[in-house]
Amino acid sequence: MQAVPGRTLFEKVWAEHEIMLLPGGVSLLRIDRHLIHDLEAGPGLARIERQNYRVRRPDLTFATPDHAVSSDPLRGRDSNSRGGELLREMRRRTAVAGVRLFDLGDANQGIVHVIGPELGLTLPGSMIVCGDSHTCTHGGLGALAFGIGSSEVAHVLATQTLRQTRPKTMRIQVNGALAPNVTSKDLMLFLIGRLGTAAGRGHAVEFAGSTLRNMDIEARLAWCNMSIELGAKIGMIAPDDLTYTYLRDRPFAPKGALFDRALNYWRQLPSDPDAAFDREEKFDAGDVAPQITWGVSPQDVIGINELVPDPGLVADSRTRESMRAALNYMGLEPGRPIEGTDIDWVFIGSCANGRLSDLRAAAAVARGRKVAPNVRAWIVPGSEAVRRAAIGEGLDRVFIEAGFEWRAPGCSLCLGANGEILPPKARSVSTSNRNFIGRQGPEARTHLASPAMAAAAAIQGKICDVRKFENLS
Repeated sequence: MQAVPGRTLFEKVWAEHEIMLLPGGVSLLRIDRHLIHDLEAGPGLARIERQNYRVRRPDLTFATPDHAVSSDPLRGRDSNSRGGELLREMRRRTAVAGVRLFDLGDANQGIVHVIGPELGLTLPGSMIVCGDSHTCTHGGLGALAFGIGSSEVAHVLATQTLRQTRPKTMRIQVNGALAPNVTSKDLMLFLIGRLGTAAGRGHAVEFAGSTLRNMDIEARLAWCNMSIELGAKIGMIAPDDLTYTYLRDRPFAPKGALFDRALNYWRQLPSDPDAAFDREEKFDAGDVAPQITWGVSPQDVIGINELVPDPGLVADSRTRESMRAALNYMGLEPGRPIEGTDIDWVFIGSCANGRLSDLRAAAAVARGRKVAPNVRAWIVPGSEAVRRAAIGEGLDRVFIEAGFEWRAPGCSLCLGANGEILPPKARSVSTSNRNFIGRQGPEARTHLASPAMAAAAAIQGKICDVRKFENLS
């Protein structure tokens, strides 16, 4: 009798949600949670209304304003005109459809990929979609989550299903202990730099190894957040006891006997020992220093102790010209240390690094110090829950006394969809996930880094090595 081959975490969850296999090898999938934000909610709901559909499962759809709302602490519904218009449309249409809305002022409002895990909407083995590419964040809890386009948003609203082609599988194992002041953000940037932004294309990536097992849940979420920067729509980490402890008593997580039943299912999800992957990669975490990007792609990254790369040393002509263009845009000279580069702005927030642990790490650097006079620095909590918890710990006072601006929850300077942008040629150290041309404003120059590295840059007024700071506790 032929043995049944082992299955990966991804394969188990995909099979559980596959309703049927359609012609052409396309799977019709059942969706457990549909998260919608202000850029997608109104347009998506309007689209199905025009087609004479209703929301199929309003109880499984959750909305929150994050992308287009202002992060001004005194914000109103019209604090920026486009955001106000989208917000009013979101409020009106979700009320008609019966969709749960975590509105401004609600204790549960925030960036959609921050509040999902906080509220227990994100569960191991669930299939989650959202009209945002960083939906892969939820894979940090063992969910199969990915971003979808506008037409797919409408399809899920109307049917609670989605047609998808099954991707290949890839496992990236990282083992060893991280050095002090090196974070999951640094580690992910390091991997993207080594593998490239196309490495995960066409694959669902499972992250494994002792390094991941020793990370807390918020670090895992930050890690999976940047799976899309690796080219993968889907990034997952198998759930474990830390996951189950994190989820217990979350508002939307199962309760009592239902939690115990769910736990029995979740424990069966990790990849089987004999599961086969289409591609495997292995890395040693001990090789990683704090990272900083130098160009206009997340793969343009080096350790803080390294030199800006020299295109002249690259053999491939297309890569060489691309590097030259990136350095020209960023105003950097090849062969020079990146440490010591003057900056203008610091942004600490986003769905990558806007959680409480991120603010704690930044506050450890800021405590008792002052932001450099040439720098404007923003702290934007990822959710209202994070904001309130930070205030409860006195972190807001630490930041304000140091000269940081304490803002309201939202995506803010991550992408500038709310009118919050940098001046042309302003140089920013940002904890967001993308450093594309114009991402933070026309001609703005963005360096991606961890919260501690960003806070250190704010204090020094330059890109600097956070490991040189003392008393970070």
